[in-house]
Amino acid sequence: MLLLTHAAAAGTVCLAALSLSLRIGMRIGIDASNLRGGGGVTHLAALLSHVDVADAGVERVIVWGASAALRRLAERHWLVKSNPSELERSPAHRLAWRHRALPRLARDECDILFAPGGLCTDRFHPVVTMSRNMLPFQLREMSRYGISRMLLRLGILRTAQRRSFQIADGVIFLSGFARDSVLRATGPLRGRTTVIPHGVESRFFEEPRRQRATAEFTPEDPMRLLYVSIVDVYKHQWNVAEAVARLRQEGLPISLELVGDAYPPAARRLRRSMSARDPQERFLKYRGPVEHADLPNCYRAADGFVFASSCENLPNILLEAMASGLPIACSNRPPMPEVLGQAGVYFDPLRPQQIETALRDLFHDAELRRHHAVAAHERAEQFSWSACARDTFRFLGDVCEPRSQASRSGDRMSAALC
Repeated sequence: MLLLTHAAAAGTVCLAALSLSLRIGMRIGIDASNLRGGGGVTHLAALLSHVDVADAGVERVIVWGASAALRRLAERHWLVKSNPSELERSPAHRLAWRHRALPRLARDECDILFAPGGLCTDRFHPVVTMSRNMLPFQLREMSRYGISRMLLRLGILRTAQRRSFQIADGVIFLSGFARDSVLRATGPLRGRTTVIPHGVESRFFEEPRRQRATAEFTPEDPMRLLYVSIVDVYKHQWNVAEAVARLRQEGLPISLELVGDAYPPAARRLRRSMSARDPQERFLKYRGPVEHADLPNCYRAADGFVFASSCENLPNILLEAMASGLPIACSNRPPMPEVLGQAGVYFDPLRPQQIETALRDLFHDAELRRHHAVAAHERAEQFSWSACARDTFRFLGDVCEPRSQASRSGDRMSAALC
């Protein structure tokens, strides 16, 4: 009788353990060791702020990252922030930590590892990573840097990310163009792939305003064009400045404000161009970097937006301008048409004359500006952080599922043995 009682008790414990294992959701580990700021941290913070963990079947998320990145993540009862000391040190220390310590931590703490920075370990599976930077996979764009440290860095990054994408169990792309471009460089990947565009923060959304008639623009109150982006060799701000200067020579009251940080060689080129065309800075102004929290005010002060990049993955800045209800003159290089659709006027960013034509069309046609501003605003509403979070965690669950099934099979076998 005593043996039967013990057996019954043991069976009850085993069945309870099985029941508990079936109820427990995913434990997701996130390697944020190479996210130091900018778009990568913004993306991660938005994902974790908008995910519905109950709907996603998530029990816990642990993020390994630098203290500056972790501070950007809102507190959640299911979120654990971990700051290993190595992640506050040099890139070599961070790389060594990712290779040696992370696989062991992941085996102890999670069912799947997510590496949104584009670099992942091959010592833990399943692992999912992301493609965020198109420069390493666009050789023509890389060549704009000439023989330089930046070119070397991009070459190393191309090799490292190509390897990561090949060993990953899943890769998330932000646009169809990015997926196609990377696959041309890597060949077919062993893991699953998906396209999940990111969202736009709600604070950027503004109803499209009334478009001023051409006659309302004056030298004292010109059409104010805005270009927000880092000054870099593939952003072509000097071509936009040249186009605006030509329009001023025609007598059009139009001005350009450039906002953003700068890659030093590109900044020098821009300053030379601006000094040659507008030495007194009457209509060409470079404002420098602006806090991200202050960007909505920049959009509100503008009458139109210009985006002249020739290399992007999914440009946050273009989405922000669309949400802000501005008429947009945009580069025709992919993925910009994939993002903006028919809601803007396009130009070749390498040809100042085409930029000039696009801006002239916007200046002279208030109805065209109104139409594009409304269409761009409506299109921006399709880019939702809630949808991005839902689809991202659903993809993580799909990649994790085979392992979860194997785990549950093991639990059932243990129960049967009990």
